[in-house]
Amino acid sequence: MARVEPVVGEPAAVADLDRERALLVADVHAGIEVGLRYERGVELDSRADARRERLCDLLAETDADRLVVLGDLAHRIGAPDGDEREELEALISAVTDRASMTLVEGNHDAGVAETFANDLDVVGPERGFLGGGPSAADERRGGVAVCHGHTWPDPALLDADVVCTGHEHPQVRLEDAVGGSRVERAWLRGELDPAAFTETGTESDLPGDPPELVVFPAFNERSGGTWVNVEGQSFLAPYLPAALPAADAYLLDGTRLGNYRRV
Repeated sequence: MARVEPVVGEPAAVADLDRERALLVADVHAGIEVGLRYERGVELDSRADARRERLCDLLAETDADRLVVLGDLAHRIGAPDGDEREELEALISAVTDRASMTLVEGNHDAGVAETFANDLDVVGPERGFLGGGPSAADERRGGVAVCHGHTWPDPALLDADVVCTGHEHPQVRLEDAVGGSRVERAWLRGELDPAAFTETGTESDLPGDPPELVVFPAFNERSGGTWVNVEGQSFLAPYLPAALPAADAYLLDGTRLGNYRRV
């Protein structure tokens, strides 16, 4: 069975995709400081260099052949320009000097594919991407599927062993015994409900167990997210939370918190 292994302490994972070792991240939101200044009048020092260095360090640490971004490589919705474009140019150049790069288009990536067409392999948002894994020789199914999560995915992704998605930016709110609290990024992992994953609600004829669904934490720590264990929080992906009826939450350090609804 194909495996998606988180990198301990990081919002990133590794997987085998079509004979390549891939580093997977979601929601980089390059240029977020520019967007926050424009959208909300908030002034923050840029962490562009730190984001770029973290990605390059992770590629080296995991010995990855390819970086796969599960959508929202950029932050502002529209063709990148100004400081955001400069950050993207430097980031993409640094990554592609070391490995190939694939972008699964997210809702913030309008214009990115066209601007950097010579540097990126791009997968459209309406489909997602299914890559072969150790079980790809199985005639029924196999491999790892990736999508961003802001649209209904192609039902063909249900043929994978594991489906990886971003967009949600899952976080958990943790309280201590004296009433203090903190918010931490988290992974969500659990058996996928095929009927809730498709727009028509029709369950595919899948022999064997359904795929695992892995919802990635945001790579960018400034991008906010959904507090998945707080009642009344609205999920962003059209298939969540219904497609994950019994998911467990994990902190970046690997701590298993149990069912996210009970954390």
